Amino acid sequence: MLLRAAARPPPIARLGRPPSLLRTRPFSSSALTPPPPRPRFVRVRTFVRWSGYLAGSTVVGVAILTSAIFLHDAFTYNTQHIDGVPVSPLALHPERGGPKNLPVLRRLLSDYQDEENEGLVDKPHLVIVGGGWGAVAILNTLRPSDYHVTLVSPDTYTTFTPLLPSAAVGTVQVRSLVEPLRKLLARLRGHLLNASAVDLVMSERLLEVETVRSDGTKERIYVPYDKLVIAVGSTSSTHGVPGLEHCFQLKTVRDARKIRQRILDNFEAASLPTTTPEERRRLLSFVVCGGGPTGVEAAAEIYDLCQEDIINYYPKLCREEVSIHVIQSREHILNTYSEAISRYAENKFLHDDIGLITSARVAAVHADHVEYTTRGPDGQAVRHEIPTNFVLWSTGIAMNPFTERVSNLLPNQVHKKAIEVDAHLRVKGAPVGEVYAIGDASTIETSVVSYLLELVDEADKNKDGKIDYDEWRVMVNRIKARIPMAESQLQKVRELFDLYDEDSDNTITLNELAVLLQEIGNKITALPATAQVASQQGKYLGRKLTKLAKQRDVLIQNGLAFGPGADEAVSGAFKYLHLGSLAYIGNAAVFDLGKTSFMGGLAAMYAWRSVYWSEQVSSRTRALLMIDWIVRGVWGRDLSRL
Repeated sequence: MLLRAAARPPPIARLGRPPSLLRTRPFSSSALTPPPPRPRFVRVRTFVRWSGYLAGSTVVGVAILTSAIFLHDAFTYNTQHIDGVPVSPLALHPERGGPKNLPVLRRLLSDYQDEENEGLVDKPHLVIVGGGWGAVAILNTLRPSDYHVTLVSPDTYTTFTPLLPSAAVGTVQVRSLVEPLRKLLARLRGHLLNASAVDLVMSERLLEVETVRSDGTKERIYVPYDKLVIAVGSTSSTHGVPGLEHCFQLKTVRDARKIRQRILDNFEAASLPTTTPEERRRLLSFVVCGGGPTGVEAAAEIYDLCQEDIINYYPKLCREEVSIHVIQSREHILNTYSEAISRYAENKFLHDDIGLITSARVAAVHADHVEYTTRGPDGQAVRHEIPTNFVLWSTGIAMNPFTERVSNLLPNQVHKKAIEVDAHLRVKGAPVGEVYAIGDASTIETSVVSYLLELVDEADKNKDGKIDYDEWRVMVNRIKARIPMAESQLQKVRELFDLYDEDSDNTITLNELAVLLQEIGNKITALPATAQVASQQGKYLGRKLTKLAKQRDVLIQNGLAFGPGADEAVSGAFKYLHLGSLAYIGNAAVFDLGKTSFMGGLAAMYAWRSVYWSEQVSSRTRALLMIDWIVRGVWGRDLSRL
């Protein structure tokens, strides 16, 4: 064994490697020794080099961006020569007609200015009354070549109304919330008629509008239509309270501007040394009538203004004397939201010393105070007063004057706050397929019993005057198709049938059926008058009108182009999808998403901002809104009175 071991060659000699390689084996201790540290000046040089790269790239990027902006700006300064624009003689000299022998605008000034406009002249004339959420949703959904579009609006812009409370205190600028309607109409080659709708002649399909000339005189003209969409919104309900001329409303840009001027005027007057303590308290008392989203957000914005800006630039005595009160007729504010959200908002307001007066009714509004009543322990009304120089009225909705006129023209319109429409958004009582209404101006019918005879005729196959269970199931499907809002009341089909089958003979008589349908209709909740509802209805109607235009030839061949049946042939009934409600309550926000709720401080507030930012009409308003929020965060609100 020793001889064999001695005869083996050394490992290095066997592998053919030089003995020096033994020092590089991985098992040697020298392999575990860390490399020597880099000199300090090397690290500094590396840092300086990469900092230079970063600074240089930033400078180059800013230079390129600035150059691009200047180049784009330079190319916007150009001269366009327009010679010999064709104008229809009917546009310059309209013929007269209609019941009042008024000018009839069958042609407009820009109908023949180019080939695209000329191609739309013979298209169906779609007239949209109003420039709010519903109208804008229609304009954004229609195809450019389907209709000859005319929009009638007293304003030349559309407003992002949910942020009006922010505009009323200078958190955002008014210009950031408006988009010119002419820009939205340009995609459709449509026309804007700056006027107010006042009357409707359905027999001749004429819309009567009122315009104001440059000298202030008013003129009325007719606008013919093939299809008419009423989207004029609503006004605030007065509830018969006297003295509302002393109140502000918050529905338009003008309202926001007036509110801002009054708030700043009050603080300027309160800052004068000659103002008495009693007058100062009255000037700095802000009363909001209504505990809905608008009233709550307005109170929160006024509180933020006082807490974040007034305290820095006005005498601190003014901030100490500020009082904010919210008068609500219900037991809780934000009563349409979940109970958890109402409690959270109330606790937030109590923490901020915003006075909540619930279960109270405003009795009268005077120039220097508000009167309201509450119920005492004995059930009698107790009268109270709040001295104030600012009252915001935000309690419910009422009919716009034009909406009320249309409602009075139709005998079957009995709703007190809006025009009643069917599930296809067609005005009930108007010629079918010609007049639609959306948004706050309309309310979808909830009466099922009015379709009793039609439902029985469709479902009663054996014509015995009774409805058995199989026929009842057919009727349920018909009800869901006609009134989709009744679906939640028709989930338990068998239980409903058994409940009204009093003699248990597996049939329901017509009297029992009438009672059943009446009960179902009473349980259906009307859609809220919100921007979300109006926007969804506008998109639905825009898609339907597009389908009607696409399939016009097919509908004509089947005799459905005019009259009933066309809407049903191209589209189902309107179904509302609730995407949630949200409200700002002062550096905090609440979200009601139906089954779940989300509420909190800054994180919720930024989520609220993100939602409203994404819902802006255009990229221009998104940019302006973002700039306003940045300016407010860095430099505060603009306290100048303009």
